[in-house]
Amino acid sequence: MAGERLAQGLKNLADDKVDHRFKALPPDADGRTVGDLAAERRNLFTGGFTTPVLALSAESVEHNLALMETYATRHGLAFAPHGKTCMAPQLFARQLEYGAWGITAAVPHQARVYRDYGIQRIFLANEVVDAAALRWLAGELDADPDFRFICYVDSLRGIELMDTALRAAEASRPVDVVIELGAGEGARTGVRSEAECLELADAIAGVDTLRLVGVAGYEGEVPQADHDRVTAWLRRLVRLAVEFDTSGRFADLDEIVVSAGGSAWFDAVSEVFAEIPELSAPVLKLLRSGAYVSHDDGHYRRLTPFNRVPEEGALQPAFRLWAQVVSRPTPEQAFVNAGKRDAAYDLDLPRAQVVRSGRDGTLRPAAGVTVTKLSDQHAWLDTEHAGDLEVGDWVGLGLSHPCTSFDKWQLIPLVEEDGTVVDFIRTFF
Repeated sequence: MAGERLAQGLKNLADDKVDHRFKALPPDADGRTVGDLAAERRNLFTGGFTTPVLALSAESVEHNLALMETYATRHGLAFAPHGKTCMAPQLFARQLEYGAWGITAAVPHQARVYRDYGIQRIFLANEVVDAAALRWLAGELDADPDFRFICYVDSLRGIELMDTALRAAEASRPVDVVIELGAGEGARTGVRSEAECLELADAIAGVDTLRLVGVAGYEGEVPQADHDRVTAWLRRLVRLAVEFDTSGRFADLDEIVVSAGGSAWFDAVSEVFAEIPELSAPVLKLLRSGAYVSHDDGHYRRLTPFNRVPEEGALQPAFRLWAQVVSRPTPEQAFVNAGKRDAAYDLDLPRAQVVRSGRDGTLRPAAGVTVTKLSDQHAWLDTEHAGDLEVGDWVGLGLSHPCTSFDKWQLIPLVEEDGTVVDFIRTFF
């Protein structure tokens, strides 16, 4: 049933009509379905696409999917990639095909999108205290006995709100929860001390609308994170799971959940999770890294654990934003027609990588070309030489931070190395 829902949902995406809602698509494609346009296998540069246009490398996405499946399998980890990165059901489907246990969410809206596309396992890495969302969740759990949902708790008030809303919704199944251990003083969410965790566990045991199934957290928020600090916090998380199990708090579970893992420290997670001793039930060691699917040319290229363990492989940046030179007011300055509305800029500015001649389509490195500033619809470029760029040239930009790249585009061409567009990735933000 779930597989059928996902397949039907993807078919519905392909049957959607191309129109003005979607940036950069060829104007002469209006009225065609997305699937029909993909089947035409147009070239990104000569097939009528307008600039700016964001392209996602088909080869790099496939490489990244396969690499993380191999990594998780090698280290005995289950994998629930964070779907908030891309919010793209087509990519969720590919992640599941590559062995993902389920998909992680951050907020109830994302979980609703997942369910509409038949995702059967959702880990929501947040405390859910919205009564309307909990009413919806109770309905989903009641209607589908195979649906698995897990979320955080980190406060007594949160437990009270969840219990009240779920009782009002007459929920027939308890919601599985994990206690979130905070990453340290001054970090983001989560319980600050083990004593408070025990207090929460007692409170959960006192209600029948919730079921404690494990512990979790996010090591990316460890203050002044380095290998020693991150592994020390992860060992705290493991000790908490062991203490809960020893005291009988996981009695009658078929599976105990221990979860962590962003995109910067999953090597430390795999190292420490390998140390988890045998508990009263099998342990689901759940990794949640999400940025890997597209990787990037900035923030995650610098932070990826594969820099520390190169023998495990390397992720490939999959995004390239193509913009066109629309002004060349001085020999040292040029402007392209992509700005804050099109490119991620919260962590790093885009990087000029390659230039495609507006005269003959030849490619050359973007040597001497630097992005110095973004306006809403323009990128400011400095050039070292008068001949580096001319009006009409296309500039390929590498981006930093996948989460704020995907969310600016509703329909993203999936492009092979030779420029052939083979599909279009729909996002839901």
